[in-house]
Amino acid sequence: MFQEMVAKYHLGQIVRHKRHPFRGVVFDVDPEFSNTEEWYDAIPEESRPVKNQPFYHLLAENDQSYYVAYVSEQNLIEDETGEPMTHPDLSDLFGDFQDGFYPLHFQMN
Repeated sequence: MFQEMVAKYHLGQIVRHKRHPFRGVVFDVDPEFSNTEEWYDAIPEESRPVKNQPFYHLLAENDQSYYVAYVSEQNLIEDETGEPMTHPDLSDLFGDFQDGFYPLHFQMN
C-alpha cells in the first residue's frame, strides 16, 4: 500500500543543512526523490540519502555564494536564528520576511 510522505518543512520556511554550512528557503517540495540518477550517484555512497522521503528545493546561501540546492529531509533541520536570508532571488517568489518566514507572492494550485 502506498503511504504518502508528509513534508516536515513548508514553503517559505528557512532551514539549514545538518552537515554543510548553508541555510536555505524552501521554494518547492518533492514527496520523494525526483532528480536524475547521475545527480544521486554523484553523492558519496556513505552519505547518500534514501529516496523515499521528501526532498526540498532551496534558495540557498553560505558565506561565499548564492545557489539552488536539492536536499533530503533527513539532512535538514529548522533554522532557529530568526535571521532573514539575503538570496537575490527571494523577491521573485516571496514577500518580505515576517515572523521568521517568507510568505509566497502568489497562491499555488
